[in-house]
Order: sequence, then C-alpha cells, then structure tokens
Amino acid sequence: MNVVALSGGVGGAKFADGLAQSVGPEALTIIVNTADDFQLYGLRISPDLDTVMYTLAGLANVDTGWGVSGDTFENFGMLAKYGVQPWFRVGDRDVATHLLRTEMMRLGANLTEVTQVLSQRLNIDTRILPMTNDIVRTMVDTAEFGVLPFQEYFVKHKWQPTVKRILFDGIEKANPTFETLRALETADTIILCPSNPYLSVEPVLGLSGVKDALFNAAAPIIAVTPIIGGEAVKGPAAKMMREMGVEPTPLSVAQHYAEFINGFVLDERDAEYADAIRALGLGVLVTNTWMRDRNDRAALTCEVINFADHLRPEKLGGCRLPQR
Repeated sequence: MNVVALSGGVGGAKFADGLAQSVGPEALTIIVNTADDFQLYGLRISPDLDTVMYTLAGLANVDTGWGVSGDTFENFGMLAKYGVQPWFRVGDRDVATHLLRTEMMRLGANLTEVTQVLSQRLNIDTRILPMTNDIVRTMVDTAEFGVLPFQEYFVKHKWQPTVKRILFDGIEKANPTFETLRALETADTIILCPSNPYLSVEPVLGLSGVKDALFNAAAPIIAVTPIIGGEAVKGPAAKMMREMGVEPTPLSVAQHYAEFINGFVLDERDAEYADAIRALGLGVLVTNTWMRDRNDRAALTCEVINFADHLRPEKLGGCRLPQR
C-alpha cells in the first residue's frame, strides 16, 4: 500500500502519526505545506514541516502543539539581557533544527534534500516532502492592520485580527517538487488531513499541476474534516471561515474540496450533514474524529484507510491495527 497525505501543522501531524501506525511508516508519504515558512534572525524556519517531523519522531510538545517536548528558552533569556523581546519564541533544542537547515541550504541543498537528511537523523522512516522548494508566503489581509505575514497574524497578534482574505505571495511562480507530483501520481490512497483548508491545504493545491494530478489520480481521494461542532479542534480555521463569509461546518469543507475528492470523513457529532455531503456525490464516513491520544490517531486513520479501500474498484486489503 502506498498512502499519500497532504498536511499542515498540528492536526495534520497527529493524523500522519496515526497513518504511520496503521499502514506502516514505509508505506506513507506526507506532503507538507511550506507557505508558513519564514526567516527569523537569518534562520529558515519551517513550522509545519517541523511539527510533522517532531511528531513522527516522538519529540513534539503535546501541550503547545509546536516545538520540542521539554525544551528550554535560555536563548531568549539572553536576548532579553540585550533588551530584545521577540514576539516569536524558538526553543533551545528547536533552534538546532533551524541552524542546521539554514546552513545546509546556504551550502546549496534544497528544502527537500534538507528535510530528508533531518528526518533520517531523527530515525523517521516516513517520507516527508515539502510541497515546493520555491518560496511561497502566506499573507493575511486583515481589517485592522492590512496585509500581514502569516506568522505575524498567527503568533504576534494571536490570530485575533479580522480576516478579509488570504493571499499566497509567489505561488504563481512556484512549482511543486518532482517528488511531490510523483507521490500523487503513484499513490494508492490520497488523504487530505484535518488541517486548515484555507491556510494549510490550499497552498499545496494552488501549486501548478497539483490539482491536475488529483483530477487524474486513480487513487481514491479522501478529505478528513477539521471542523467539529462548528469549531476547529485547534487554531483559527472556524474563526477565519466566519470572517470570510463561510459557515464553519463540515459541509462547507466538503464543498471546498468536492471537485476532486471521492470521500469525506465526518465527525459523529456532525452526522446531520451526512446526507448533504452525499448529495455532492461523495462517499461519507461518520465516526469519532477527535484524536486525544496515539491510540485515537491509529484507530481513526485505520478507519479512513478502510473507507478509502471500500471506495476503490479493486480492494487492497484495507487496514488492521496490531493487537496492543
């Protein structure tokens, strides 16, 4: 089995961890949003890539959803002695990742090559692919401050400004990597993780050739809802949807993806939307999508794999979790 998942940060990383358990890490490729990437003190920081990488390596801080578990912030204590109070904090262990990434890229490696090296050194068997080696930047047009770089909106302003629209600077000139397109073309199953559809998944879909690859894919394409009971499990997805005039429901998410997906995974608390989503021509799985721990992640992803197998003409055998 060859499973490919499109992912953003925390929700996508948790789902990716579940997939690694349910189908095996070697059978899995994660294509990760890089439009949130930015520079801080000259360092190349890739928040979504790092969240996926740390989660699969068992290093993620489960309390914050980002960074390294047990990390310290002595570097920022020293910055404070110089009178500097940065709005974006990077832990002492986390900064090692950014230092190494930046140095490798300065010496000529691209982001895909760097991510492969970092993953291997953290003993990650799953293939993690940045969506592009080119520069794409998420910009958020707000009512209060005008257009903000995403990290300023998300971290500095704690995602409180009112969102008018989302822009992806540079996406017209950016291309998906060969590895990304090849993964989509050869996948047995493609899954859109429960990540923010507008911030995390849309940049991947916006790259030239990605939607064409999805339209032409022989594999079933399944989207997993990031909205439960009108709210996002974590992050600003529901708030942003309301502010952009979109009702924050799983039906809205299904409609957003409907042109190229075959199935949609709906939380049992939103079962009332199942018929409306089926009316879009999609298969629907209604289940518990809330991932509180690693067992939940594995159970959910196994259900999704079996659901995808049910939608394909030729069955691959689905997923069966090992006895714990």
